[in-house]
Amino acid sequence: MSATADKDAPAGAAGSRRSSAAGDLWRSLDEMAGTPDLGRFIEAEFPSIAERLPQNLDRRTLLKLAGASLSLAGLTACGRAEDIVPYVRQPENVIPGRPLYYATTLCSGGYGIGAVVESHEGRPTKVEGNTDHPASLGATDAVMQAQVLALFDPDRSRTPLKNGEPAPYSDFLADMAKLTSDWTASGGKGAALLIETGTSPTMKAQIDALRKQYPKLRIYRHDPLAATADEEAATKLFGRALTPLYRFDRTQVICSLDADFLGEGPGALAYSKQFAARRRVRKPGDAMNRLYAVESTPTITGAAADHRRAARPSEVEAIAAGLNAVLGGAGDAAAADRQWIAAVVDDLKGAGRNGLVLPGSQQTAFVHAVALAINGRLGAFGNTIDLIEPPHAVPVDGDLSDLGEAISDAAIDTVVALGANPVHTAPAGLDAKKTFGSLKLLVHFGLYRDETALLAQWHVPAAHDLESWSDLRAFDGSASIVQPLILPLFGGRTVHEILAALAGTFDADALMLVRRNWAQSLDDTAWRKALRDGVVAGTAAVPVAVQPPADLAGLRPRAAPAKEVEIRFTADPFLRDGRYANSAMLQELPRPLTKVVWGNAALVSPGTAARLKLENGRTVNLDRNGLSLDAPAWIVPGHPDDTVTLSFGFGRKAPGAVAPLAAGYDAFLFRTADAPWFADGVALSPRDETQPVVTTQHHHAMEGRPIVRHASLAEFARNPDFVRDGVPPAPAESIYPDWTYHEEAWAMSIDLSACVGCMACVAACQAENNIATVGPDEVARGHEMHWLRIDRYYAGEPEAPDTYFQPVPCMHCEKAPCEVVCPVNATVHTHDGLNAQVYNRCIGTRYCSQNCPYKVRRFNFLDYREFDKGEAGPEQAARNPDVSVRSRGVMEKCTYCVQRISEKRIHAQIENRPIRDGEVVTACQQACPTRAIIFGDRNLTDSEVSREKAAPQSYGLLEDLNTRPRTTYLGRISNPNPHLAGASEPEPGNG
Repeated sequence: MSATADKDAPAGAAGSRRSSAAGDLWRSLDEMAGTPDLGRFIEAEFPSIAERLPQNLDRRTLLKLAGASLSLAGLTACGRAEDIVPYVRQPENVIPGRPLYYATTLCSGGYGIGAVVESHEGRPTKVEGNTDHPASLGATDAVMQAQVLALFDPDRSRTPLKNGEPAPYSDFLADMAKLTSDWTASGGKGAALLIETGTSPTMKAQIDALRKQYPKLRIYRHDPLAATADEEAATKLFGRALTPLYRFDRTQVICSLDADFLGEGPGALAYSKQFAARRRVRKPGDAMNRLYAVESTPTITGAAADHRRAARPSEVEAIAAGLNAVLGGAGDAAAADRQWIAAVVDDLKGAGRNGLVLPGSQQTAFVHAVALAINGRLGAFGNTIDLIEPPHAVPVDGDLSDLGEAISDAAIDTVVALGANPVHTAPAGLDAKKTFGSLKLLVHFGLYRDETALLAQWHVPAAHDLESWSDLRAFDGSASIVQPLILPLFGGRTVHEILAALAGTFDADALMLVRRNWAQSLDDTAWRKALRDGVVAGTAAVPVAVQPPADLAGLRPRAAPAKEVEIRFTADPFLRDGRYANSAMLQELPRPLTKVVWGNAALVSPGTAARLKLENGRTVNLDRNGLSLDAPAWIVPGHPDDTVTLSFGFGRKAPGAVAPLAAGYDAFLFRTADAPWFADGVALSPRDETQPVVTTQHHHAMEGRPIVRHASLAEFARNPDFVRDGVPPAPAESIYPDWTYHEEAWAMSIDLSACVGCMACVAACQAENNIATVGPDEVARGHEMHWLRIDRYYAGEPEAPDTYFQPVPCMHCEKAPCEVVCPVNATVHTHDGLNAQVYNRCIGTRYCSQNCPYKVRRFNFLDYREFDKGEAGPEQAARNPDVSVRSRGVMEKCTYCVQRISEKRIHAQIENRPIRDGEVVTACQQACPTRAIIFGDRNLTDSEVSREKAAPQSYGLLEDLNTRPRTTYLGRISNPNPHLAGASEPEPGNG
């Protein structure tokens, strides 16, 4: 066992905490002078010390012990003393204080996303993207950033449970031995596996072997967020199940039919990077792609679109049919859509094979078939779209509804649920609790003792991805190895070990199972390379050659519903189906568009709200076919009228301590098997009461202020300096001191054309800098602690607004108003231009926050480290040891990741060279999938950040205040169609 202190903590930080703790103890001792029963007092006030005190204690001995304990506490820079034991044999690749990095793969919706994980003395602390992996390309999303906290979550299942009582794993294996003996005799009759979407080649091989071993064993899949309309459409059109693979780096014109390709799906990170690369404009004459979006609920993809059309769920099919008809010259669109569709079709025709139409994954098979037909007409196959075999191709015998029927018919009496939680996520028509409760044997395997685990006769803890050996395929079919960073903390097992036990092998090792599956294709050298690179070379799926479909193979749109309210179901962007509901970090991360935290709401349009006289937080009742649901309303500009968006992920009472803290409703109680994503025939009515909805942003308009400066591509071509229009120049003189930088002068530039508001940067900043979560009550008071926020603004009409995102970290001003007002010099200017915060000097006056025009400083009103899990929880185990941990009463802010700057400076000094451009990468920059954030030394004229700041559309936020911020922005540039935007003259090509 080893322990490390915070390397970059200010010199007096530990001493400040030590002296404070010592003062409390000494004052208490002075107050109790003469008290005969010292032991009772110490036991009540200082239990950790009392455990080690002798029975007969006098005052002198007590003071000796207290002094020694406090000295140890100061030496380790933590709240209490711990025994420190040195390595007996130090691993040769471990240098205390120096992190190691390992390539691995994290699971997202069953698909693999490549990651590089930082580890300190065997303890994972930070997840980054793997630049060599096709699904991440070096980026991460918010869920990936939260995985280290999930690893150390003390609410994870810690031991196997038999009928709810702890039992050794050997007892589980003994019961499995009896079960496999019965299966061998019966061929697996009456038994079923319930799996989620999975792409593991090893798991597929094991399930195939189980099918041969037990011919009557049935395999069912239940994944509440999976959608198979693309495979259904491909089967109709091409005679085989295929899934699309898009190439946004080749697109010129994109039409999205309710597809949130920037925010959802296993390829979202790669697609975001490809899409943004075609929108980088730095000088007049540069080209951009153009995005049209049809949406039944607002998404970050729609916010990034050059033209967005809100549509009720039932209208998307009609718009798709209109596009297909007009493009094929066989018809005309409806009058309401005629101009919009004609403009889109003309643009697509002009783009030809560089055009792309993509349907939403939850849309119907008809919409998917139309998109394939249009792409075929454009000649896009083989260029902007390929079709591949589905990477998740594990053959199954049915879904959850089929399993429910088999259980009800007594055809199945034993179910082994591998990761699935059907008791929580089953559709409303299936009483999963009653159905699974009637089984003779239910075995549940998962990370938490969730709703299904509570019902099971056997529950076995699962190993986290960072504790597991496995393999996964990415969205393009590329395989990669999942390798552990740490031994299972709570004795968790991998799915491969459970499947091996079901096959009768009870001493299986996950590593050997995975290695054996790859033995024929990877020798030892290739295996080590796959582990090092994080991807198995040459495993990407080969595109399937298809002929463009001549017709839609009999697929027809649904009948248009009556003019009544419709429901659109969506997954929460961070909690997904609720599997991450016990993550305080994800609960508190503002949703990109609504900025709601710690709960969900029923999203409605301004028009619907006006008709029903609703305001934010007003409770509404939804009623459909006997199902009723109450939810707080939340008004979202750009939402289609007569439509309500309900999100999954909330309303859970299990597992853990965090999930029940969140407010909100359980949308699965209102979802039916026949309407998994869209439902009509809904009665919507307001109630008299209101429900609190916590949000981090209460104002949504720029009120004429030049905050997010924007222009069209044509306007930029005419006036490259548009960001200066109507903005008074900053004064040339200042009473603040000037600064001279002899070495580095750090600065940042953020491209608002590339930012899609995905919140990955905010999550990465929180994970890197040990930023505490504060809970719903404190956020409601405005006490959230994020050092970086993304402001979201609306402009234009509420029915069809333009949406803008602006990341706002500390500006690190050259003329910083915060520095001159601090009475204790806690906020200071450094030699390399950072506006630094010295925590051990701060006395909490908050003058600096009052004087900051950007409001980027956060104050520790309480000891937020202990709000949800206690000091022994994940907030302690997952902390970055390179960043000091702040206690109550100090101001916090963005530091430009000064710990990363210090690390690279030390390396450069050892090698006797300057820091190279691009060598220092901040956490927010590294996570960003669109490369919207650039950081570097502005003293280097050829550095990337210097080039960004030299672009004509570069500007500073509120620069007329003469703060001279080092963080600047590139004005947002869009590429609207002049025939729709009403431009007076054609604009440059959008190549």
